[in-house]
Amino acid sequence: MAAALLARACGPVRGALWPRDCRRLHTIFQSVELPETYQMLRQTCRDFAEKELVPIAAQVDKEHRFPEAQVKKMGELGLMAMDVPEELSGAGLDYLAYTIAMEEISRGCASTGVIMSVNNSLYLGPILKFGSKEQKQQWITPFTSGDKVGCFALSEPGNGSDAGAAATTAQADHDSWVLSGTKAWITNAWEASAAVVFASTDRSLQNKGISAFLVPMPTPGLTLGKKEDKLGIRASSTANLIFEDCRIPKENLLGEPGMGFKIAMQTLDMGRIGIASQALGIAQAALDCAVNYAENRRAFGVPLTKLQGIQAMQILGGMGYVTEMPAERHYRDARITEIYEGTSEIQRLVIAGHLLKSYRS
Repeated sequence: MAAALLARACGPVRGALWPRDCRRLHTIFQSVELPETYQMLRQTCRDFAEKELVPIAAQVDKEHRFPEAQVKKMGELGLMAMDVPEELSGAGLDYLAYTIAMEEISRGCASTGVIMSVNNSLYLGPILKFGSKEQKQQWITPFTSGDKVGCFALSEPGNGSDAGAAATTAQADHDSWVLSGTKAWITNAWEASAAVVFASTDRSLQNKGISAFLVPMPTPGLTLGKKEDKLGIRASSTANLIFEDCRIPKENLLGEPGMGFKIAMQTLDMGRIGIASQALGIAQAALDCAVNYAENRRAFGVPLTKLQGIQAMQILGGMGYVTEMPAERHYRDARITEIYEGTSEIQRLVIAGHLLKSYRS
């Protein structure tokens, strides 16, 4: 799959995707030049986004429609399983490649970016790191091609940033685990074929009593809540997962009992990398939109770019407030990047913790 990504950059379609009226990437500053392999990857993802995502982004946002065909094409390119080894049908690349791809895909369509992010880092990530050989074959390989996507179920209606306060329970019963409770704000919920679910196996142990489980979807005892009507990222589904005596095999435990909180926190550390890249992609798309508009919109007989008073925030004027201009969608999409994978306040706590730890050592 890694070869497929790079091959696309050198194929005949590359030049055809950049007509005179196509959006250009407006780069303000680039401090480090990427190695050639990563530049090729970036161009491949940029070409794909321009051809496959930009034309449909506004419509799938308006219709709240999952971009199924585009996700399957991304799977064929290896974008849905970027750091999964090739022996498990992944692309076998690294997290730098992942961040580059996430930025370019999100520049084309932020909703598609989060679908890609959840499958890569939140679903496949913990299984790749903590799963057994058998679990990796069963729960990773079918989810690399874009035909299936997974989801990550940690948050609940009564807990958000306090991830350790899980009310969902998992009780051992002979050769099964029985899950009961509700998970909230689950991205990819309606399209997912499996979920990594966190539940308390011993409430007296608090964080150390949380375990992680692999749950097929659909499965008896698991129902989906309504699709949330969201401000942005509307082409990806978000809904509750409702467990009512949901019975899964004993071997669906991921890692060891009580490892769930550790698994969740390490997974979110990886997930934040993808969301940061998504935010960059949205920002780049907004900048492209503003610069292109300013170059073509004339006022007082000259393009806006020639007016020093306009070379700032309000370039789009009223056009930035209507759905005709993609900046309106970028504005809505950007807000969630300060919330999911841990709010920006939690991110500051993480950064502060690392800084203080480094000073103490």
